[in-house]
Amino acid sequence: MATGRVVSSFVSILVIVAAFWYSRDDGHAMLQTRLQEVLDAMLEVEQQYAVGEVRIAVGYGACKDVFVHGSQLLGPLSPPQRTAHFSAIQSLSQLKEMYALFYTAGSAAERFVSNDTLFAELVEMASALPGMYSALGGNAPVMASRFAKEGAKVMLAARRTPYILEQLPEKLIVAGEETTGSDDIHLIIEYKAGESWGAYHTPRANRFIIHSDDSNPTLSTVESFGERLSKFRPHLLVVGGLQMMDNFPFLPGMREERLRAVRDQMKSMPPSTRVHFEMASFTETELLAGLVEHVIPYADSLGMNEQELPNLHSMLRYGNVSLVADFNPRVASVLDQMRDVFRQLSVMRASGRRLTRLHLHTLAFQAVMVATDSPWTHTLAAATKAALTANRHVCGNPQISIETARMLMDDGFTLSEASGSGRVIFDNQHPVSCWKEQGGRVEVCIAPVLVCTTVRHTAGGGDNISAAGLVLQV
Repeated sequence: MATGRVVSSFVSILVIVAAFWYSRDDGHAMLQTRLQEVLDAMLEVEQQYAVGEVRIAVGYGACKDVFVHGSQLLGPLSPPQRTAHFSAIQSLSQLKEMYALFYTAGSAAERFVSNDTLFAELVEMASALPGMYSALGGNAPVMASRFAKEGAKVMLAARRTPYILEQLPEKLIVAGEETTGSDDIHLIIEYKAGESWGAYHTPRANRFIIHSDDSNPTLSTVESFGERLSKFRPHLLVVGGLQMMDNFPFLPGMREERLRAVRDQMKSMPPSTRVHFEMASFTETELLAGLVEHVIPYADSLGMNEQELPNLHSMLRYGNVSLVADFNPRVASVLDQMRDVFRQLSVMRASGRRLTRLHLHTLAFQAVMVATDSPWTHTLAAATKAALTANRHVCGNPQISIETARMLMDDGFTLSEASGSGRVIFDNQHPVSCWKEQGGRVEVCIAPVLVCTTVRHTAGGGDNISAAGLVLQV
């Protein structure tokens, strides 16, 4: 009898284990089916829209990005005892403390290294590591390259060095002075989700960028770019790269003078030319205040990520910046902040322009908000294209595979954090949700991102994504 009970128990355990494995396989199959349905639906939308004959001018600057993995460059060093933020990096200990701060938040950041010797040593260390590689860098050239790849005619404001000219698409026009000098180097320290450095852990893949660049922060190409703008007659002017001014040691009054030069270039555009400002990581309150005064009032469109939206929102409402934000914010929270920013900036200003488009790119989704009486069209297609580009860029593959993708969005999302707000239920067959609000004056689209699980690139992601969404709406 005892033996029979043991056999019976053993069989029961086998049945339970088998049921677990079958249910796990069924669950995986259901997830894969869902991913495939979502991907097919989004690809179908993308294929319906092509880029027209548009001219896009993009400023400012370019550099040489040197990519290295954080676990190889900083991993062998002892982790810091604390995390901290500094306006500029002067020592290795400050680098480690600031890297740890953003590493644990999973937030992208870019900082100036005021110690030239330290930066040169770090670049030399990085250059000797296996897997190190370099690529053309900077917001402007990355966005310009994406526009050109999508079929637009593009002019870029950048110095004409041999390296930069070699890296850019052949037909892309480079409006800047010819030089044989060395390229400005930016060191891109990347890390993967789930990594650890001593007691520090990172929740997502991202990067920490450092540089000791004294050319791009001064926006040295503004004037030469301006000489060719009127003849080029762009349909869209894109302004980017201004985060290079953050915490740079300018002479008194010089930064404001350079911001006014950008403002005047934006003001010179006729009403038929739309203007987009691509935000980035800003930590200096004085600079962000300068952008709110001199740049943002002259833009029709803004692009930003989940860190930069609360930063701008905080500056507009409270006059300060937020250094670190949630790396995976809820849709409802994001929409509320977007509405607030849009409401404040969409009134007609003395510049003759008002904000009519706002694009937020996050790890999990794309959100595009436009005024329905504006020239921005194809909002659903733009959000879709941006979401697909996110996967392609991070995976480094134009073909999206559901085997290396996952979705972070839930089965639905609420429209606002206000009580009683409606809820949108996710539909695999129509995964991009669009609706109108504020009496039909504003259209909003939310597109899920098929998040890449085999990360190849993090730097340049936002620029590629933003440009892919913009190009279908010009």
